[in-house]
Amino acid sequence: MTCKILTLSASALVLTTGMAFAQTEIQWWHAMGGTNGERVDKIAADFNASQSEYKVVPTYKGNYTETMTAAVAAFRAKEHPHLVQVFEVGTATMMAAKGAIYPVEQLMSDAGEPFDKSDYLPAVISYYQTSEGELLSMPFNSSTPVLWYNADALKAAGVEVPKTWDDMKTAAQALVDSGMDCGFSFGWQSWVMIENYSAWHNMAMGTKENGFAGFDTEFTFNNEKVAARLDDIAALSEGNLFKYGGRRGDSLPMFTNGECGMWMNSSAYYGSIKGQAQFEFGQTMLPLDTAVADAPQNSIIGGATLWALAGHEAEEYKGLAKFLTYLSSPEVQAWWHQETGYVPITTAAYELSKEQGFYDSNPGTDTAIQQLSLNTPTANSRGIRFGNFVQVRDVINEELEALWAGDKTAAQALDAAVERGNGLLRKFERSAN
Repeated sequence: MTCKILTLSASALVLTTGMAFAQTEIQWWHAMGGTNGERVDKIAADFNASQSEYKVVPTYKGNYTETMTAAVAAFRAKEHPHLVQVFEVGTATMMAAKGAIYPVEQLMSDAGEPFDKSDYLPAVISYYQTSEGELLSMPFNSSTPVLWYNADALKAAGVEVPKTWDDMKTAAQALVDSGMDCGFSFGWQSWVMIENYSAWHNMAMGTKENGFAGFDTEFTFNNEKVAARLDDIAALSEGNLFKYGGRRGDSLPMFTNGECGMWMNSSAYYGSIKGQAQFEFGQTMLPLDTAVADAPQNSIIGGATLWALAGHEAEEYKGLAKFLTYLSSPEVQAWWHQETGYVPITTAAYELSKEQGFYDSNPGTDTAIQQLSLNTPTANSRGIRFGNFVQVRDVINEELEALWAGDKTAAQALDAAVERGNGLLRKFERSAN
């Protein structure tokens, strides 16, 4: 009898001990491949090591489009993660997914986790708030396009770092004349040359405050100013002053291998350029088109945020809230910013990077922050919130490629992109109502 009681007691102890050490898992789907994927794994591992109640499990699901598509499909099948990384142009799609999202500000409040929106950089957080100011998703990897330049090549060509589009033309000619294959290139062309070009010069890309004020918006980027700039760039293809190198980051090697002396793309390529370039490089603000504006306004962000998906247990959301607090801490954000080139999402992380001497040791690495914070954002420069914009960007890519190939003028390409894009906006509007 005594043996039986002891056996039962031991079994109970084992069960109790097992329960005490059972961790609540938090599934996090993300789109960070390569080195950045390793950095995401480190953030999760460090959080897991900092406490014993919760375990964040990061899973790479492909590029941004593939990750968002996978999450939508998983939600329908009720096999979705707690957290998913969605790029900025998927914001309207996520907002329209009624019942699928758990607004992060509400999540933090429900979980009893301290959260102060004023800690976050205004240029970052405003993109992901409702018109009433509620934060929908947690900023994570935010970036903005900058002008990367080969400092050695510019010096050899005898030209200064460009500040205007006229300077870009002069520098590109000097670089080619000095023996380089190409003056400049860019990637993510819709983001850089339409979305940010418009914001930088305080021009609307569409009606209804670029979609923030309603889904019944229409595109307006087929204007004379954008067309004139794009026609001028197309003309620079003559003599390779400009060379097109692909839709995303495909043209990065053209810069890092010394083929092109200048490159416009995300500040988040800092880690890649630092690891690949065998020359002195720098980054500076986007060039100003003096035919359009006397001074720049501000650039807008790209990158992605983390969306909580509805339908899980309260205890799991409590762990998720604690992880989001950890993720936003000054130490984690400063490290992430310094490693990747993404902007620090909080003022504290920015100040910590200053204190650590990062900007003194790496001049220009605060360019993205300066650009985003240059002026108080206007309705034209807060960002964009268009439905079906993933598909719209594909349309813009197709039309701009017709321009670079010499098959269309800028006006023809932009008119076609706006017409096709408006069709996609109407399709989204119908599905969202």
